Amino acid sequence: MKFKFFLFSIIVFALSISMSLHSAPYGMAGCGLGSVIIKENKMIPQIIAVFLNVTGIQTSGITTGTSNCTTSGVVNKDKEQEVFVHLNFESLEREMAAGKGEKLDTLASLFGCSSSTEFNKMTKANYKILFKESDVDPPSHLLSHLRVEVQSNTNLKNTCKL
Repeated sequence: MKFKFFLFSIIVFALSISMSLHSAPYGMAGCGLGSVIIKENKMIPQIIAVFLNVTGIQTSGITTGTSNCTTSGVVNKDKEQEVFVHLNFESLEREMAAGKGEKLDTLASLFGCSSSTEFNKMTKANYKILFKESDVDPPSHLLSHLRVEVQSNTNLKNTCKL
């Protein structure tokens, strides 16, 4: 009983905060499946919308903007790159050392590179710059240095769209 009250309190608090910040085409519960199904912006329907938003796999709908989740139509590329690097940091470290790999190819795609070959070569050649043990936030360091290296590499600057 205490847990249910605690959960309900958290939901009400979150909804009250989001209500004060609300200026989007969806209700207090935010974007997601709930915003597509529930249009009424009152407390009980929006609590139901919260539960709909957190159920099921909605990543593609949220990323492409089909679930009312948009930033100018598509999720910001910088944020997409940041999330990808943070979630796949260890795999990227291994693949960049080797100069090849599925996650590395995906990252090249997120950088808008038409071909991953040159991007992969650059990461292998600059491995020691991209990965420093002294970094406080290694994924953020990696991402910022990747952006610098892509911009300073003539081939990548022309074939990648940051």
